Amino acid sequence: MATTGKVAGIIANLVTVQVDGPVAQNEICYIHHCGVDLMAEVIRIGTEHVYIQVFESTRGLKTGTVVEFTGHMLEATLGPGILSKNFDGLQHDLDKMQGIFLQKGDYTHPLEEDKNWSFKPLVQVGEEVVAGSWLGEVKENWIAHKIMVPFTFKGSYTIKEMVNAGDYKINDTIAVLTNEHGDEKSVSMAQKWPVKIPIKAYKNKPRPAKFLETGIRVIDSITPIVEGGTGFIPGPFGTGKTVLQHALSKQADADMIVVAACGERANEVVEIFAEFPKLDDPRTGRKLMERTSIIANTSNMPVAAREASVYTAMTIAEYYRSMGLKVLLLADSTSRWAQALREMSNRMEELPGPDAFPMDLPAIISNFYSRAGFVHLNNGETGSVTFIGTVSPAGGNLKEPVTEATKKAARCFYALSQKRADSKRYPAIDAVESYSKYLEYPEYQEYVSKVISPDWVNNILQARNFLICGKEAYEQINILGDDGVPIEYHETFWKSEVIDFVILQQDAFDKVDASTPINRQKYMLNLVLKISSTNFQFVKFEEVNPYFKKIINVLKQMNYSEFESQQFRKFEKELANIIKEKAVAENQQIVTTNV
Repeated sequence: MATTGKVAGIIANLVTVQVDGPVAQNEICYIHHCGVDLMAEVIRIGTEHVYIQVFESTRGLKTGTVVEFTGHMLEATLGPGILSKNFDGLQHDLDKMQGIFLQKGDYTHPLEEDKNWSFKPLVQVGEEVVAGSWLGEVKENWIAHKIMVPFTFKGSYTIKEMVNAGDYKINDTIAVLTNEHGDEKSVSMAQKWPVKIPIKAYKNKPRPAKFLETGIRVIDSITPIVEGGTGFIPGPFGTGKTVLQHALSKQADADMIVVAACGERANEVVEIFAEFPKLDDPRTGRKLMERTSIIANTSNMPVAAREASVYTAMTIAEYYRSMGLKVLLLADSTSRWAQALREMSNRMEELPGPDAFPMDLPAIISNFYSRAGFVHLNNGETGSVTFIGTVSPAGGNLKEPVTEATKKAARCFYALSQKRADSKRYPAIDAVESYSKYLEYPEYQEYVSKVISPDWVNNILQARNFLICGKEAYEQINILGDDGVPIEYHETFWKSEVIDFVILQQDAFDKVDASTPINRQKYMLNLVLKISSTNFQFVKFEEVNPYFKKIINVLKQMNYSEFESQQFRKFEKELANIIKEKAVAENQQIVTTNV
């Protein structure tokens, strides 16, 4: 018999229920209110009462209303048809809903139950399989969507029956499996999985080390991220968090994109819905939406749904990782998710932590980030979930609890600067404040030395050092005045500006400069490092500014030219002539065609 209860108290979307039987943590229940069923989740269990968070508006709800518990957790439905869809945090298909506003109790099925999929078996009768094994595949847009043994299956199974290649619906039985006791299990193309439990249908999960190319120079050449790595982008309003995520989704070396719009303003989420279907995919030449799934919960929706949205998005990402795909998960913004946790914690009168956030906020964030990663599947293939979230600290304060807690969990820190954004330096990532801990990993150093260059990590550290020295020189010039410091300070500052303008900044509207392949990044980074290491001869400080501006202008024209084209080589020769004007004799041969 299912456990039932009655509403005993209501505080916004936190409802206290008096129950008549056992209830589990995170169990889903439904409140029967005015002819509709409101979905809710158990978040705390007392002696006689349980606390549930309702995923809908509780306006008009009264005490005494009947509540029915389901005996299962919040689950995601996994199967063909997830791509190109817009879901809410509970995985309801937003495109199927009527009207401008979501109606209470208006739930839709996330997948197309009546659609036929062309199924191709990958295994034969008699083979041994385990949870996550690939039984067959269907074409979902252009991606080979693997049909897998349900993740809930324990132990090994033998295939007793397998359908022939043909067209089937997602709920049709495509295989019958038998376990070691002889029990039969029917398998369809769709399965369910609790969103708050990680999918672990893999052999092992090593520390990630493979370089992930994003096409964004300040990330790839200064603060690199790896396939299966974690990063986050904090920054105040208007510094370009959403724009940077759009660039990552278009250009990063990923097979699939999952976007979790958790708690952003409705107009920003609508912008994503409007823009993504129009964006061209530079990797495939098709539309970007064909390999994208969007999970949306705006700031005016109930706070409980924000928490659900990030977990639903991560579960979908893990599902596609189990197919051997490289998945990029982008969350905007995890600050709103943390604020939802704070609201629920305060309503339950829990002991508050810093800024009234829950005491266990760092643990919650860390557990979530740990679900990303690079895995070796049971069949020898590899898959990955790379997670990059944004944080919206109040007033741009990077010392607030959410940013500090995320710093402990994420390996890459991309600090967006209001000053850089105001001066139109895109991306507005402050390379001095930002960092990538993957540079310290021996596995990463070994990988990039083989794939990119043996000097790649040293070059990154050298570039960062030039940027730090340039920042220090600028502060001295600012305090003491142009003529109050030696000429070397001006030279040091402008050498750092060469790196800033040529490597850190990028023109998202230019066809060539919008995305830079890693071989071109290596070439240009070597070039600017040689320029920055060159000794120049200046008589007075007034000569420094115009001279380095000429260098920067030529290098920027090289960035706008096709790599190694005739025009590119022309600007390279022009640069060599400018260098000869002021370079000390032993540094005359700074620019060659083979840097």
